Amino acid sequence: MTALAKSDLYFSPEEYLEGEEQSHQKHEFLNGVVYSMSGGTGSHSAIAVTIVSQLHAQLRGKPCRPFNSDMRLRIFNGLDRRFYYPDAMVVCHPRMDELWQDEPVVLVEVLSPSSERTDRAEKRDAYFSIPSLRHYVVIDSRTVDVTVYHRHDGGWTAEPVAAPDGVIQLAAIECSLPLREIYESSGLTVG
Repeated sequence: MTALAKSDLYFSPEEYLEGEEQSHQKHEFLNGVVYSMSGGTGSHSAIAVTIVSQLHAQLRGKPCRPFNSDMRLRIFNGLDRRFYYPDAMVVCHPRMDELWQDEPVVLVEVLSPSSERTDRAEKRDAYFSIPSLRHYVVIDSRTVDVTVYHRHDGGWTAEPVAAPDGVIQLAAIECSLPLREIYESSGLTVG
C-alpha cells in the first residue's frame, strides 16, 4: 500500500486510481476508504478463469465483452463512491480507454472464506444499484453452490443452481454456463 500511503485515512477517487496504477497489490475503494485485497485460492482462480473463458467464447463477435478481475468496476450512485474488482463482468458498452467500467450487464463473484460476507451483502447491495446490471452470479469455490440473481421489473429474484446438470442462464447476453464445466478445473465434483 505504499503507493496509497497518505497522512489522513480518506482518499478521493482520483487519488485512489493514481495509487492503484502505482501499486503492486489491488485495493478496493469504499467512499474514501481503501481496503487491501487478499489473494485467492487455486480453486477460486480456476473457477474465475473458466467463467471468463466461457463468456469470451460465447460472446465472440458480439458487442458485449467479458473482463476478468484486473478490471475495476466503478459505482458512483449519489454520494456513494466505490471501486471493486469483480471476478468477472460483462459490459455491452465497454470503455476501452478507461481504468474502470461502470455499465456491467453481468457481474460474477467467486466466494472464498475471506470474501463471502462482503460478496453476499455489501457488494450485492451496491451491485443491485447499477441500472445496467441484469444478472449477479455468486459461486462458492468450496462446494457446488451457485446463486444467480436476475433483475425483473419488480426488483431481483434469486435462483439457486446446484443440480449436477445445472446451468447458469444469462438471458441478457444469451450465454449459458454449465456447472460441470465451471467446477471441472477446481477439482470439485458435480453430482
